[in-house]
Amino acid sequence: MRIAVIDLGTNTFHLLIAEVSGQNFEILYKTNVPVKLGEGRINDNIIIPEAFERGINCLKNFKETILKFRVEKIRATATSAVRSAGNGKDFVYIVKEQTGIEIEILSGDEEAALIYEGVKLSGAVEDLSLIMDIGGGSVEFILCNTEKLIWKKSYNIGAARLMQRFFKSDPISDGDKNNILAHIQEELTDLFTVCAPYQPKTLIGSAGAFETFAELVSSAKKSVINLDTLQSYHFDFDEYITLSVKLINSTHQQRSEMPGIIPLRVDLIVIAALITNYVLGRLQINQLKLSTYDLKMGMLSQNLFEG
Repeated sequence: MRIAVIDLGTNTFHLLIAEVSGQNFEILYKTNVPVKLGEGRINDNIIIPEAFERGINCLKNFKETILKFRVEKIRATATSAVRSAGNGKDFVYIVKEQTGIEIEILSGDEEAALIYEGVKLSGAVEDLSLIMDIGGGSVEFILCNTEKLIWKKSYNIGAARLMQRFFKSDPISDGDKNNILAHIQEELTDLFTVCAPYQPKTLIGSAGAFETFAELVSSAKKSVINLDTLQSYHFDFDEYITLSVKLINSTHQQRSEMPGIIPLRVDLIVIAALITNYVLGRLQINQLKLSTYDLKMGMLSQNLFEG
């Protein structure tokens, strides 16, 4: 069966088309578009008209591609930006009307569960681990081991939300940093309570910002990684810390000139580094991995194991 998976993220819309046979799959096509659905007023829970239109146009293009590939089944899910927006259901309705694509709005819990399934499929979970997925609107945490998901939660501390609310300086000032960290600390209290008895030793970053971290670390070593074929990547912890400090202290211009960093992520990566470093420090974790498999692969995984 030929399946299309669409993930409508706060910053980026993703399309993945795969041929599924039993519990095997082959990815035929994948793309992502920086739609920036959460631009401007995500903290006011509104999709602004320009972003609304970009989203509709992107999905019209996705539908054309889906038709070319003669896809038999489409699964489209929306996350934080649509979930929290007062006009999110209007967006879903107009997409259905203009493209025929039915969008399922995921709850934070459902999103976290699908991220777990995707990361598990990558083989990155080798021991007791904490998975973190930094989106534009929300951040999901999943405590798990190779056998099961132990605990999961979605928090409204996504990079676009924090950037619009707190990131007012270039390079980021100590004041802005402290405001972000104070907010993260307040929001994540129960995460640290849950993790205390388990003491996970590995943090697994799900795609997104962690792919950028991996590309930047590799670039600094003059080596190349191919994210299209890579399922997981083990960071040298010291190399990651050196990179993250460099990102946090650099200007917008300096980051934009770094090879391996896409325009959408030039500023968001600072927020991602701050959140990641805070969690690593607070939980005393010194092993960091990337899973290139995320929510999209979790959706695909469901089709593999549902037959």
